[in-house]
Amino acid sequence: MASHVVGYPRIGPKRELKFALESFWDGKSNAEELHKVASDLRVSIWKQMADAGIKYIPSNTFSYYDQVLDTTAMLGAVPSRYGWSGGDIGFDVYFSMARGNASVPAMEMTKWFDTNYHYIVPELGLETEFSYASRKAVQEYKEARALGIDTVPVLVGPVSYLLLSKPAKGVGKSFSLLSLLDKILPIYMEVVAELKAAGASWIQFDEPTLVMDLDSHKLHAFTHAYKELESSVSGLNVLIETYFADLPAEAYNTVTALKGVTAIGFDLVRGSNTLDLIKNGYPLGKYLFAGVVDGRNIWANDLDASLSTLQALEGVVGKDKLVVSTSCSLLHTVVDLVNETKLDEELKSWLAFAAQKLLEVNGLAKALSGQKDEAFYSANAAAHASRRSSPRVTDEDVQIATAALKGSDHRRATNVSARLESQHEKLNLPIIPTTTIGSFPQTLELRKIRREYKASKISEEDYVKAIKEEIAAVVKLQEELGIDVLVHGEPERNDMVEYFGEQLSGFAFTVNGWVQSYGSRCVKPPIIYGDVSRPKSMTVFWSKLAQSMTQRPMKGMLTGPVTILNWSFVRNDQPRNETCYQIALAIKNEVEDLEKAGIGVIQIDEAALREGLPLRKSEQQFYLDWAVHSFRITNSAVQDSTQIHTHMCYSNFNDIIDSIIEMDADVITIENSRSNEKLLSVFREGGVKYAAGMGPGVYDIHSPRIPSTEEIVDRVNKMLTVLDSKFLWVNPDCGLKTRKYSEVKPALSNMVAAAKLARNNLAANK
Repeated sequence: MASHVVGYPRIGPKRELKFALESFWDGKSNAEELHKVASDLRVSIWKQMADAGIKYIPSNTFSYYDQVLDTTAMLGAVPSRYGWSGGDIGFDVYFSMARGNASVPAMEMTKWFDTNYHYIVPELGLETEFSYASRKAVQEYKEARALGIDTVPVLVGPVSYLLLSKPAKGVGKSFSLLSLLDKILPIYMEVVAELKAAGASWIQFDEPTLVMDLDSHKLHAFTHAYKELESSVSGLNVLIETYFADLPAEAYNTVTALKGVTAIGFDLVRGSNTLDLIKNGYPLGKYLFAGVVDGRNIWANDLDASLSTLQALEGVVGKDKLVVSTSCSLLHTVVDLVNETKLDEELKSWLAFAAQKLLEVNGLAKALSGQKDEAFYSANAAAHASRRSSPRVTDEDVQIATAALKGSDHRRATNVSARLESQHEKLNLPIIPTTTIGSFPQTLELRKIRREYKASKISEEDYVKAIKEEIAAVVKLQEELGIDVLVHGEPERNDMVEYFGEQLSGFAFTVNGWVQSYGSRCVKPPIIYGDVSRPKSMTVFWSKLAQSMTQRPMKGMLTGPVTILNWSFVRNDQPRNETCYQIALAIKNEVEDLEKAGIGVIQIDEAALREGLPLRKSEQQFYLDWAVHSFRITNSAVQDSTQIHTHMCYSNFNDIIDSIIEMDADVITIENSRSNEKLLSVFREGGVKYAAGMGPGVYDIHSPRIPSTEEIVDRVNKMLTVLDSKFLWVNPDCGLKTRKYSEVKPALSNMVAAAKLARNNLAANK
């Protein structure tokens, strides 16, 4: 029974790793205690997979922060600013690269393909010296072997590692990251040699960049790399794993012809067209790892449909060469449905989390080998029938309203220049106004209040009183700091998506449905199972209350439809754009109610706009068209004097800047500082003109480091070389929810001081 899992969630069923990391970072526990939690998690995961009947169990998919950062550590590719002088890389250097420290900023963080997972971007240049500096892959293989479990060690492939990197600061534009391939391959060879010596019989190289639109030069790098590795991997079974999309025909031809490679894994959930390529020709004798169990979503697999696909593939590659697998790592889904005590039984029957997906993989493998579990398949078929016929899924009124949107356009009545004039007159803001992104620190006391209210341990009256006091404190702090456009701090909100989903129809919520976003940061995506509508207003009470506490403009804070969609587990029984339009109509109702309540500035965050961008260029414009349309629907009916903001973070936006402009927001705040002002290059070098408000972030909120006033002034001056001062805003990169007030207060104080200095400099130079 040939079964395989690409990777598995590492945070633990109750977020054990998150709490261990944060305890270590806060100095409340030591490295030995952190190692113990991590070891216990790894052992539990390996045993769970073995007990579920998985044959090819992965190792080295655990990470203390991120698998790409682990590869950087393995290669010793540490930027010089971290003061590493060689030897094994310890937690101090490792976490400094991930999070920064008091004196050194963190490395850039960006989205892992089109997921909500973030990776730490390697910084490489001609001066980068590589050395074998972390034996984590070998150590974890040995750890599993000591338990009697023979695993498949997993490495980020050498070509994908380089293609996911960025040139170090100061490296010329002509520098090719792939020129470093021959420098890192010897280290991969050392790792392989140690794994072979330890007894490994398989090794998995993750090469997900193969699904991208790569030119012939980049494709040739794969051919070169695996030809060079061929002698060192001799005697090992080598699996090249791809995921997240179809392979282009050229990439398919490249990977199937690689020397020394005995197996290839494909995502056959998102890469359905790859099936045709396989059926039209697959190399004789190579294993095919068929990713038919969805690693990106939480819906139960249609076992009969998957079995039919597998049987067709069996006819192509042969019974002995077919392995049932997940479409990608289960890192992107929830750990275990068993931990959910509040979902009703009907809905639970429609779902499969990571632990249940192990059973699906094994159940399909058993059926292929002639040991079909009829009861398992019968229950699966009944669950699918229940979902198709359930009245809770469909709302006819919502369907009619959504259908009416098709073929229509939604825009505000006047252009942005006219609107900004009207808003300037109403809001009376200074040049280069300051604001924050929305959330303020979520203290332990605040979380406790929400938790107790949810559990009915405190009354609604006491809850409202506590939240009101928190909002008043946040408003007072902002006024004291001199911030121009205020936020209420969002103390009533657990998460920027979950908070809204809890108040919309068609959503369900988990108790322990946590998914890693980066490091210790976990999110709990809602489950969109049916048609979406807004039964009543969601934010008006709190926004109106906050505005009553100040004479300054108070932003109404909403999450946009595209972000709600991309940060949820979305129903797979209708096109994603239709679900997005339903959410857009619900947010539109909220925007109009906020305006009626006297809120003159409304922020509709689209932090995840780029995240949903398909990986293949041929599919991107369709997505951008309906995503931008969804955003415009939300605010198409407001008055000119109502200022619409949006916010985006931690993605490469330069290639979609035209679509961002098409969103037609009055002000965009956008991540900029952690990526070394990469965003500004689109205005400086790309010749893009932007005639609306823009606030490129002036400091990274995901690091505890406090930026100086001088540093922020320098960033503002760089912005003023490419953006007109009448359009520039000053703000942090993202919300302040995860920071402490001891960091937030001085950082914002320096930010406001920097904005004032910039205003004074502009006035002096007139």
